[in-house]
Formats: sequence, structure tokens, C-alpha cells
Amino acid sequence: MWSVDEHLKDILATVRPLEPIELQLLDAQGCVLVEDVTVPVDLPPFDNSSMDGYAVRVTDIAGASEEFPAVLAVIGDVAAGSGGLSGGGEVGPGQAARIMTGAPLPPGAETVVPVEWTDGGGGGGAATAMRPAGHAPEGASGEVRVHRSAGPRAHVRARGSDVRSGDLALAAGTVLGPPQIGLLAAIGRGTVRVRPRPRVVVLSTGSELVQPGEELSEAKIYDSNSFALTAAARDAGAIAYRVGAVTDDAAELRATIEDQLVRADLMVTTGGVSVGAYDVVKEALSTVGDAHGDTADTDTEEERDTEEQATGVSFRTLAMQPGKPQGFGPIGPDRTPLLALPGNPVSSYVSFELFVRPAIRALMGLKDVHRPQVRAELRADKALFSPAGKRQFLRGAYDAEKGTVTPVGGSGSHLVAALAQADSLIVVPEAVTSLEPGTETEVILLG
Repeated sequence: MWSVDEHLKDILATVRPLEPIELQLLDAQGCVLVEDVTVPVDLPPFDNSSMDGYAVRVTDIAGASEEFPAVLAVIGDVAAGSGGLSGGGEVGPGQAARIMTGAPLPPGAETVVPVEWTDGGGGGGAATAMRPAGHAPEGASGEVRVHRSAGPRAHVRARGSDVRSGDLALAAGTVLGPPQIGLLAAIGRGTVRVRPRPRVVVLSTGSELVQPGEELSEAKIYDSNSFALTAAARDAGAIAYRVGAVTDDAAELRATIEDQLVRADLMVTTGGVSVGAYDVVKEALSTVGDAHGDTADTDTEEERDTEEQATGVSFRTLAMQPGKPQGFGPIGPDRTPLLALPGNPVSSYVSFELFVRPAIRALMGLKDVHRPQVRAELRADKALFSPAGKRQFLRGAYDAEKGTVTPVGGSGSHLVAALAQADSLIVVPEAVTSLEPGTETEVILLG
């Protein structure tokens, strides 16, 4: 038997990160950055207002109050995106300029007072908003009464207060989410060099499988594995394609796999890897793609043998429960990694979490490919039993506040309903056959 760690180590030693490509920003979402990105310009690139209000000199509003407001002459507007004060010039003694959020601080002005601290030029009490420039252009002239004083550079966003030119914006290895995409756009990057999201093809096998939405006839079950694993692949960061269930026919399965290889960086099959008479995945994969079939006549026999060994799928028995039968290896002319998982729903999903998810993350170029793990106290009515020599993974519900984990459902590998209620896997080590309530144990967090 292979251990869980040996099988995973073999997978990660084989899977290599995808080659970097240049992508448009929105296409790069979810991808891993492969180079440091430095800031080419200060952000913000100029001093600007953080409020709608009036740009003034500090001395002109010193001591202003509602009883004794500072009365200033309005000399124009400064709109966001404008080159400065409408009509040109600067804010001089006893003057004010209407300024909008994001607009540059005009020459001569030292601070900004929000419009709510003024009468808005209307001559009454405190204003709640400015009069629209299009409807009341006279608001850019006349007088404004300021009811409160403000210190130097109040409500002013200083140039470079976010990031400065030459600063590190994002480091290589960063996963690009919405905030990172926004930062790249803010500093003027239209494209970025990343490792693309892996393309994962998920294929389930079994003549007993019926697609959801179709009529369920005698001796048939709905195909849930391909849906669960496709969703899991997307959750891991991949672009995932689900292929409808293939019957237990080796030729049909072989043809389907070969057809799908063109769009796969990684292929996942589920079912057909045990020892039954109709478990045809082993038979089908024995000649898929025949990566060495195009070997030149000049190749030596030794070279052809080496290539054949390098492209075969190895089927293994693992010391784990659930998920004992597993298959892994490169197939086809591009040596596309294929992971063959067992068909029972829980076995399939647990296997995905332990082996396929890390492979996807490795293809993305991530350094940490594993789910978070914690130690938690087992809460259970009775001891949990595990077969000697096998690492068991039980579904659990983890309580972060209490630091506890509770088993969900039984240990059967067909119990899909219990899997849907779980947010973690309780790990029972190979040397442990009985896990008593109150024992601290390892927990893999799935959410």
C-alpha cells in the first residue's frame, strides 16, 4: 500500500506550474502574479479634495461660527477631471472656490470645508448639498458663508498618500482578486503577467449514472460526482469543464478522454478504479493518447521504454479510508496529468480535497497548496473507531470559537447528505484505532 503522503508527494513532484502569459486585467482574476509590480506614478497623482465643499485659505475662516460666519467671495468651480479653477487664477484673500470630490486643490487654497459647514451660497442655514452646476450656474459666484473653521489641508488627499512612484504595488505570487485588480487599474496597468487558471476536465464513469433532470429508471442513480468535483475544481481556482457520465465501455471512455485532452491541463475521472469486472478505467487508460506512438524511428528501444514508463497511469491502493483505490499519471502527447478517483461520492470528494485540489493549486504556481489545518477537541457521544494502519477521514462540523469538532453522519462512503453538512475533515492517524471524546485531533478545514 501507498501512504497518503507518498501518493500526494508523487503527484506534486510530477505537476509543474503552467507557463506564464500576459492577460487583460479582468481575464487575470483568480490568477497568480509571476512578477513584482511597482508603482509608476504617485497615487493619488495630485493633491485633491475628499469632500464636496469649498477650497479656502485657513486664515479666512479662522474663528468662523454659525453666529459669526466667515463671508467669502466665490470665484469659480473646480470640478473632478478639470485642469483647475474655472476661469483660471488662484484663491486669494477673502475668496473661495467650489470644489468637488476628487478635484485638484487649486492654487492659493490651503484647506477644504465641506458644503455642510456652509450655507451653500444660498444665504440661509446649513446646506445639505451644492446646487447643480447645470441648473444653477450662479452657484460658482456670489458669496458663501462658512460656519466652521478648518486646519491646514483638512479634507485634502495628499499626492502619493496611497502609494508613491517606485513602491511595490503587488509581489509575485499574489492571487489577483477584485482589490488587486482595482489597484492594478489605478496605477495604469492594462495587462499583467500571470500563470493562467488551470483547465480541469471532470469525467464520471458508470452505466448506472443518469443526469439530474432525467427520469430515474430501475437500477439507476443520479450522477452527483461530476457536479461536486467540477464545483470543487472551480472553488480551487480552476476553469472546470464537466463531461457527462460515460458508460462502462472501455472504447467509449478512451475516445472521450482523448477528445477532452485538447482542453485539459488536468483531467479527473471518478469511478471505475476498483477491482470489479466493469471497472474499465484501467483498461481504457492503458492506451489513451499513446504519447510514445509518434516516436521517431531513430529512437532507441531504451528511449521508447523510458518514455512509455513516463506516460503511464499508475493504479494504487492507499492506506486510507475512504478512498483506497487511486490512479495517477501523465497521459497523451502533452503528458497531461490525470487523477483517477474512486466512484463512491464521499470517497471521490475526500480524494479530491487531498490530491486534486493541491495539484490544481500547484498548476497555478501557488506555494501553499493545502487546505488550512487546525487542532480541535473531539466532541462525540462515543469513541470513533478506525482500522489499524489506515488514515481515516471523517466528516465534521468545526466550531472555531470553542475549538471543537463534531462528527457529521457515519463513516459510509455513500453518505452524500452528511457530506453536505460538513465543513471539515476529522483526521484519524494510521496508528490510532480508537479516538475518544475529548481527544485533541487534526482537522482539515474545507470552507
